[in-house]
Amino acid sequence: MSTNKKKFKLLDPLRDGKGVEKGEDTTPNLKYFFKLWGRKFWKLISLNFLMLVQIIPLAGCIFLYLGGPKVPTQYDPLYTVLLGAQTALPTPEGATLFNSAAGLLHQTPIFNSWAHWVMGGLIVFHLLTYGWQKVASTYILRNMARGDGVFLFSDYFYAIKRNLKQGFVMGLIDSVALFALVFDFFYFWSAPTTAGNNFMYIMIFALILIYGIMRFYTYLMLVTFNMKLGKIFKNALIFTVMGIKRNVMALLGIAALTGLFAVLIVFLLPMKLAFVILLPFLCFLAFCGFMYTYAAYPVIVRYMIDPPAKKTVGGVDGADNAETADAAGSTAED
Repeated sequence: MSTNKKKFKLLDPLRDGKGVEKGEDTTPNLKYFFKLWGRKFWKLISLNFLMLVQIIPLAGCIFLYLGGPKVPTQYDPLYTVLLGAQTALPTPEGATLFNSAAGLLHQTPIFNSWAHWVMGGLIVFHLLTYGWQKVASTYILRNMARGDGVFLFSDYFYAIKRNLKQGFVMGLIDSVALFALVFDFFYFWSAPTTAGNNFMYIMIFALILIYGIMRFYTYLMLVTFNMKLGKIFKNALIFTVMGIKRNVMALLGIAALTGLFAVLIVFLLPMKLAFVILLPFLCFLAFCGFMYTYAAYPVIVRYMIDPPAKKTVGGVDGADNAETADAAGSTAED
């Protein structure tokens, strides 16, 4: 084979990687994680480009909100209304809204501008497709985490087709839940400092942490079993506790990766090495996804796939009609 063909084959999404060797110890520990991560490195890079579509609409909305058409805050009708209301009868809610309206360097986005219409389109696109994108990437990450063969595009669209309805509904629920939690977090973060607001701020932060860990499992169960969404969320909540050690390791890994990219950007950007900003876009989503999928899947195997667990352990609900071959995984080499 020529050198040029080898170069093009390096990032070929249709090319499968090295699989599990015969007789190899596949215990899902830290040592095997790095072995598997090394084998699937270029597949993860390729997958990351597909996963970027999950965040592009939201990133576009933020960019348009901050960089779109604006008017000086003092000329915005909402600003004067909030100022009058807060002057006449100060309230914590009014202070939060007033501070929000008076922010953005004294510039307020113009309502009903072209930027708002584009933002609306991006949000609709996100809501309609997020669940499908998430189940597709989760299906591929799960197969990577258990050492199965992966064919990027065919597996991606296969997962969407197989989970069309539930994936769509899960995506809507997930998007709404995330929006509510993030909104509440920033609401109490910017609210006046009181005992009640501080308590709610801590509670919202705890809910974000719990729900974030639950998301390690929700889509993973969705692509592995035939289960009702209610049972999936119930099991995911249970697994946040039953898989606490692996969950903490996944969080530490994600935090370490985030810190690494932050350090690289802080130190290399002043040296006019602007390309460092692009590094997270090459691998961050896929690497993080691989970490928490690798951490979460053995917990699901222990309590839902292994024979003793099929009788329901610790209140975990079993699948209505498990995809036995798919749940058990493939023993074939990649």
